Amino acid sequence: MSFPSPPGPHSLSSGARVNESPSNGGKDPEVSSLSTETSVPPPRVFGLDPSDSALLETLLKEAPIGFGFFDTSGRFRRVNRTLAAVYGRNDGDCRGRTPGEVLQRSEDVDAHNAAISAVLAGSPVVYSDHHLIGGAPNASGEEPHWALSWFPAYGDDGEVEGVALIAVDLSDRHKVEVALRRSEERYRSLLKAGNQVVWAADPNGEIQEDCPEWRAITGQSVDQYLGRGWLDAVHPDDRDLVERAWDDAIADSATFDEIFRIRTQSGDFRYYRSRAVPIMRDGELMEWVGANTDVTTQREADEMRQRLTQQLGEAALRTVRLQKATSDLAEALTVDEVVQVMTEIGRSAVGVDRTTVALLDRERLRLRLLNPDVLPDIPGTHPAEAGLDFPGTMSMAVRDRKPFIAGSPIELRALLDDDPDVVTFLEHTDEQAWVTLPLLSAGLPIGALRFAFTSPREISDEEKVFLEALAGQCALALGRATLFEREHRTAEALQRSLLPEELPEVKGVRMKAFYRSGTQHVQVGGDWYDAFPLPDGRVAGVLGDVMGKGIKAATGMSRVRNALRALAFSMPEPADVLTGLDRMFHATEGMDQVTTLVYFVLDPETGQIDLSNAGHLPPLVVVDNGAPWLLDADPDTPLGVSARRGHHKFFVQPGNTVVLYSDGLVENRKRSVASGLDELVTVASQARPEVVGDPQEMLNYLVESMLDGYEQDDDVTLLAVHLPVLEAEPEK
Repeated sequence: MSFPSPPGPHSLSSGARVNESPSNGGKDPEVSSLSTETSVPPPRVFGLDPSDSALLETLLKEAPIGFGFFDTSGRFRRVNRTLAAVYGRNDGDCRGRTPGEVLQRSEDVDAHNAAISAVLAGSPVVYSDHHLIGGAPNASGEEPHWALSWFPAYGDDGEVEGVALIAVDLSDRHKVEVALRRSEERYRSLLKAGNQVVWAADPNGEIQEDCPEWRAITGQSVDQYLGRGWLDAVHPDDRDLVERAWDDAIADSATFDEIFRIRTQSGDFRYYRSRAVPIMRDGELMEWVGANTDVTTQREADEMRQRLTQQLGEAALRTVRLQKATSDLAEALTVDEVVQVMTEIGRSAVGVDRTTVALLDRERLRLRLLNPDVLPDIPGTHPAEAGLDFPGTMSMAVRDRKPFIAGSPIELRALLDDDPDVVTFLEHTDEQAWVTLPLLSAGLPIGALRFAFTSPREISDEEKVFLEALAGQCALALGRATLFEREHRTAEALQRSLLPEELPEVKGVRMKAFYRSGTQHVQVGGDWYDAFPLPDGRVAGVLGDVMGKGIKAATGMSRVRNALRALAFSMPEPADVLTGLDRMFHATEGMDQVTTLVYFVLDPETGQIDLSNAGHLPPLVVVDNGAPWLLDADPDTPLGVSARRGHHKFFVQPGNTVVLYSDGLVENRKRSVASGLDELVTVASQARPEVVGDPQEMLNYLVESMLDGYEQDDDVTLLAVHLPVLEAEPEK
């Protein structure tokens, strides 16, 4: 524990005085000196070596000065022989007891309790004078006159742990002075062992006494040190702050506690903590007593710990950002989506003002900017397409296959050898720093990634590693997206080649179709539709779906389509056609090739439709003067599943439309088939009359309304058959 004295006066009764000299009104200079020295905080005892601990133990036990320690409940915890003798007791009789249980006179008890309470309440020092009854008389036969000094004792956490008491016999001043001098010497020795520099200042904060320890550290002379010369040794960046804090403490008579840098004799700077407390007597500031402690090692350890914590935090943040970038890029299917993701990552994770991505045409050796609109239209800027000889960092990064970093325009000019185009560019741009990285796939460049900042920027080694990893993820995503788009275009072309180029023109019937490939795959889908006239004047139509993707689904769909056409010309009735398809399916298709379809035959003259449904969704009937409805007929099993095929007959009135559709229109990840069918009927009922009368507009309306707010994740295919209202022929 330690005994520094925090400020704050406290008035007492029963003979106790806060910051009051134990002498005759403070007029005797020797007694005044004695009282001042007893207010100096005793040394810390924790952390001392055995010899120091033994020294302190001897001091407390054998000194002619009475010493006692009270805990926060006001009980004696430590009493040396001298103080016990003052009370007329031995030290064992005092420990664990209160003053009321030890002292004989009530006024002595009250004075002790008042002093303890005052110190615990925050008083730095309390003085009191007593003729204590109980002790032995002095050599002259008189009761000794004791000066008692009380002050707080602090623990390592800075909290008050108790009250220390020193009792001095004023009747034998010489003995007191000798003991005090010895105590002071030992105290200073202990302070030196604790690496502390003790100093004192007058009430105005001016240093009046020499401090050899300070001058040994700073190399100042006595004249340089005295007054406020000690501030000349403070680091220039800290001096104003320290001086203001010192002036504020003096003005408020408050504790001064600051950490600042001191210039040593060797010319370097070390951190010191300076703490000073005001010494008050009768409410008047008498002097300041302080101690300076070298805390450089602790400060450096704290700063190192903070740097390590910051570095670990930044590394963890970069890892999280890279993981998120990897996740976002994995979901980017197209080249445009990759560019959008990289732009957002550059802005949020790196603080980039402009992100540019370029793709390399290896055959022509030219760089094509994927987002040229990002770059301002100024002289010298990178064109939308340029050869690898263009004087720019993207071209250099591709040619040399390594990153290029320029933290300022001067560095960029040096990097590009003061090329005139670069100089012109710098005269017009607001960009001030650049990071350009090659995009490599299997070790070969496929493009470049350019980050630009509108203020100078220093890129650390850790950031460079992060950016290179980010460029690697971008290259993977860009290569994947390029392949996706190429395969998707091929798949979509193949898909459309399997569909009829045009629908037949039949008098009294208008037929329209709609097809949109899903965006979440690059393989050929299994949706298809077809329509063709029959020899008997009727028209046949079909819409089906082969489950699965790829060549297997496409070839299966092609076989079913061709077989259906062949069967329809020989036996066109729907139930017969589906029965024939079942036999073909058993012969050519696997059981895992699930295929559903709706096949119908329409008589344009009567509006009669004959229809069979092999496990497909029910057709939608839209009328021009009523509510739409789904054909109320339970579907049969998919193709290839043995069943007796049903046959449904109904009539379509002039002005009405029958719509066949695939499940991509009504079902997705967020909507079930059942709710999608209900929504389809609702949407159809809200169609305007001019939409109902136009089958192509009707299909467009249904697709737009049903997919609004949903992500299309499957092919969407529709076939509409509309019977227009026939206008009466004019009379001749």
